[in-house]
Amino acid sequence: MRGGDTSAARVHRELIALVTSGELQPGEALSEVALAERFSVSRTPVREAIQRLAQSGLARRGPRRTYVLHEMRTEALDDALEALGEIEALAAGLAAHRMSELQRCGLEELVEQGGVLVRGGDGHAYAANNLAFHEALLDGAHNATLHEMATLVRLRLSPYRDQQFVRPDRLASSQAEHEALLSALLVRDAALATRRMRRHLAATALNVRRMVEASRACQAGSSP
Repeated sequence: MRGGDTSAARVHRELIALVTSGELQPGEALSEVALAERFSVSRTPVREAIQRLAQSGLARRGPRRTYVLHEMRTEALDDALEALGEIEALAAGLAAHRMSELQRCGLEELVEQGGVLVRGGDGHAYAANNLAFHEALLDGAHNATLHEMATLVRLRLSPYRDQQFVRPDRLASSQAEHEALLSALLVRDAALATRRMRRHLAATALNVRRMVEASRACQAGSSP
């Protein structure tokens, strides 16, 4: 039993990685047979892993009893982006007072690394840096419930959120927003940190919405 549980957990982690990297796209079928072959396991742990995706809102039932990666409707996408903005804005305000000096130094390093990546035009690496920045800020808030809520919403948004970083202008503006947020955290200004995080996530929401709408319009235009 333990071996099956371990296999299911591993497959689940691998599937999450495929979703967050964009290799698995919304609407794509999750074939138990193909995934079992890919991960060199039986279909049972794959089925369990897919069911865990469904429980977290990342997958849904498709035709012929199969599962597909969930494609969020525009309204649901907007709701999730708004919720994440409010959760992380609250976390930023808490982090302004609660972050340790070591955590503040770590955040500074991440922002410096982000600047290097932006100047090099490396959107893929910047997406990982961006995730690390937000994770570090949530850690700094020292509130497990907020962290759990943000992680769940961020997971649902993972197929969409990093699409914005294919645009060089968004790389630059996101980095500038991180730098502004960092400055508020370093002077422990909770109100300013809250406002700047809310503004940062609002900009993220706008860019994600534009990218998703453009992608869907392109797909609709190419349909026979």
